[in-house]
Amino acid sequence: MIVERGSVSFDSITLDNGSRLAPVEVAYETYGHLNAAKSNAILIEHAFSGDAHAAGVDPETGKPGWWDNMIGPGKGFDTGRYFVICTNVLGGCRGTTGPSSIDPATGCPYALKFPVITIGDMVRLQKMAIDWFGIPRLLAVTGGSMGGMQALEWTVAYPDRVVSAIPIASTTRHSAQQIAFNEVGRQAIMFDSNWNNGDYYGKQPPAGGLSVARMVGHITYMSDHSMREKFGRRLRAKDDLSYSFGVDFEVESYLRYRGSQFVSRFDANSYLYITKAMDYFDLTKGRGTLEETLARTEAAFQVISFSSDWLYPSYQSQEMVRALEAVGRDVSYTEVQSSYGHDSFLLDVAGQPDVVREFLSRMEGVANGRSMAHLGGD
Repeated sequence: MIVERGSVSFDSITLDNGSRLAPVEVAYETYGHLNAAKSNAILIEHAFSGDAHAAGVDPETGKPGWWDNMIGPGKGFDTGRYFVICTNVLGGCRGTTGPSSIDPATGCPYALKFPVITIGDMVRLQKMAIDWFGIPRLLAVTGGSMGGMQALEWTVAYPDRVVSAIPIASTTRHSAQQIAFNEVGRQAIMFDSNWNNGDYYGKQPPAGGLSVARMVGHITYMSDHSMREKFGRRLRAKDDLSYSFGVDFEVESYLRYRGSQFVSRFDANSYLYITKAMDYFDLTKGRGTLEETLARTEAAFQVISFSSDWLYPSYQSQEMVRALEAVGRDVSYTEVQSSYGHDSFLLDVAGQPDVVREFLSRMEGVANGRSMAHLGGD
């Protein structure tokens, strides 16, 4: 599989809060080849803690991309047929402009001087990148969790630029519970004495707070069944309890490990900005009801949820499906049976690749003008 890594800079972007960010850089990876008609491009949207490295092997770390099981020759997103693009989101810390980037006005990292951003801002910057690639219309835009939010925003904000969308384990707006978990993570970071009101660059970072935030988040990504199966009440030491506040259980050790690993690759301020953008997201804001909002779309939809996902439960996907059906859009819905919880979309779960493969095959016909009757429903 051909993997290309790069970045593109733009003079500025106007944000939803009315401010202007200048300049702005976007990091990306691409896989496969863009055809002569530029009609086979698929935009992959990463979830909250992801980045542009969606597939292939990172030459620096040797690690596979976060969706390597879905992107590649013969996989769900077949790079023998499609040109796949993934960008790091605005506000991120993996090459795209974010709070850790240098503010040209001061020569120092933006920190909390970075403007508060939205999912709409992320998508607006992605559109600028897609324009730079010279792609007139995306065959598909897809992603799980926050990636699904971006995919939905694309279909409403730029309806004539998207043939199809595959929102996975996602929602049209956060529930109170989803906002609550994000707020716990943000407070863990901001209560860390090393956070220093966001001004910790070049100093000791708020590693403890960010680690706890990740630990809390990771619990929500799993299911009761998967945690019971993976850990149960197994002890680290085979003999007995330590009768201390150290690590006794395997699950405690696992969470601490996940937290420490996250600290080494993610910026605490990016955690604050991106989770706030997720909480602010409401596809209907300024657009009317959900039905009125989705009536703006021209895309066909394949919505996917997972039976054991309690963070983004199936009822949220079903709500968007009912609204799409109400306005006569072409929509298919699949609830994949999985015991892995919200993380199911990232794992090698039986059913997801086939659903994606079959849907994209049909969308190729739409893009080539062979099945235009599918768009807009019957």
